[in-house]
Amino acid sequence: MSGFAYRVADGKAERVEIAKALETPGDLIWVHLTSNNEQAQAWLSDVAKVPGYVVDALTTSESRPRCEALGDGAFLNLRGRSNEAMTTSDPLASLRIWAMAGRVISVTRRSVTAVDDVIKQIEGGTIRDPGDLIAEFAVAITEELDPEVADLGDSLDDCEADLDGDKVFELRRGVTKVRVAAIGYRRFLTPQRAALEKLASLPCDWLQDDDRLHLASAADRAARMAEELEAIRERSALMHEALTDLRAEQIDSRSLLISIVALIFLPLTFLTGLYGMNVEGLPFAKEPWAFDVIGGICIAITLGIIGYFSAKRWFG
Repeated sequence: MSGFAYRVADGKAERVEIAKALETPGDLIWVHLTSNNEQAQAWLSDVAKVPGYVVDALTTSESRPRCEALGDGAFLNLRGRSNEAMTTSDPLASLRIWAMAGRVISVTRRSVTAVDDVIKQIEGGTIRDPGDLIAEFAVAITEELDPEVADLGDSLDDCEADLDGDKVFELRRGVTKVRVAAIGYRRFLTPQRAALEKLASLPCDWLQDDDRLHLASAADRAARMAEELEAIRERSALMHEALTDLRAEQIDSRSLLISIVALIFLPLTFLTGLYGMNVEGLPFAKEPWAFDVIGGICIAITLGIIGYFSAKRWFG
């Protein structure tokens, strides 16, 4: 079982061993586990005395952001950025938290970068109780995700600015990448907002008014990002349709050009095929000037057809 633990007493934080973390009194005991193996489950059940329902929620392989109250405690599941490679369908790592008066237990399967920010805050003395710790997690996660969402919007802006028929395939790949990322982020940010709002409204004595304000602010920020992701998804769909129409116009214009070339060569092919027959009786077949006349007629037909299509603006 891997992880770490902190004990906060009188505003001062010290790192302690996980095995002895719950034996030492303090204003806040924070235990963070970085694995969901059987040893971690046994510690949660036998040592920390966490209810079985919460143990399952803390160690499950599949999860989504949510908040549940159980007695005087609260279970919170959040999603945040990770420095590990993530899939496009699951771009955010899960952070599971069980909090109650004087104690917070957090579990991650993959590294969550917000944990490092919270460690700096707790070692700096700004975190004194469970409410401060959870509020700091909520703020750190939303602050990290905000520039990610903004970058998606900027990438889509660049695609719209570079809209050109010669870059259709490149732009479609970029738009698809932005759209997939927006869908992946929005999948978690919408329920995360609801989870933070629910936690802020829970009647827990260990949540102070300033903690509720920070949670409400993080929830509002998550809501704004979810709305921006929805706008990005809709803009991506419109951009994809515009690229599809542009590609269709390119195909139509090229098909038209091919048709014009075919129409130009149709009478020429007929004329040259007629005089290419190896039969007797062709007019002027034996005259020395016949080839020049037929060549001139072909040139005249070509120029006439090109002039007609130019007058009709088919080449535009």
